[in-house]
Amino acid sequence: MCWKGMPYSPSRLSSCRLAAVKAHRAPARLLATRVRASGRSHAEPSSESEMHHEVGRRELLIAAAATLPAMSSMSAFPAVAAEAGDLNESASGLKWKDVQEGTGPSPVKGAVIKCHYTGRLTNGTVFDSSYNRRQPLSFTIGVGQVIKGWDMGILGAEDIPAMKEGGKRLLVIPPDLGYGARGAGGVIPPNATLEFDVELLPRK
Repeated sequence: MCWKGMPYSPSRLSSCRLAAVKAHRAPARLLATRVRASGRSHAEPSSESEMHHEVGRRELLIAAAATLPAMSSMSAFPAVAAEAGDLNESASGLKWKDVQEGTGPSPVKGAVIKCHYTGRLTNGTVFDSSYNRRQPLSFTIGVGQVIKGWDMGILGAEDIPAMKEGGKRLLVIPPDLGYGARGAGGVIPPNATLEFDVELLPRK
């Protein structure tokens, strides 16, 4: 995923969007979640012109996603209200709620996993959804390819249980575990708290 709505890490985002995204590079870690919007393999583009073409396609996808209303049809999740009383909260400030417990194994650091997700702002504005693209995000967990809130919310932490394959979890990610004071891509404003519906798909 090379931005604009996926949980990629700032370093990965920066390599994808080149000079145009330097101002947002640090927070780009959020959507390391979607590795390839084009559906191609994870191999690097063969030329700089091809890279620009791929980035352009991704940005169009995100821009389109940002105009869509936050509706349940964009996600396999039932409607979940991100209310404080319904959520667990870690010492890091990350909040979560298991919508559906998985029955498979939990991922380990360094494993390549696949997730479906919908990301939105706290006002309900959806900025990206793999459900809408019908293509899950594949990435390596626990190595900084995605924003820290994703790594922690899926892999687990001292006070956060790891997800299990087949599980669905609502993550409410504070700015310091997302894109911070810089925001990202003109889609995520500075100091934004982000909500993600994340579904950890079984490995085949």
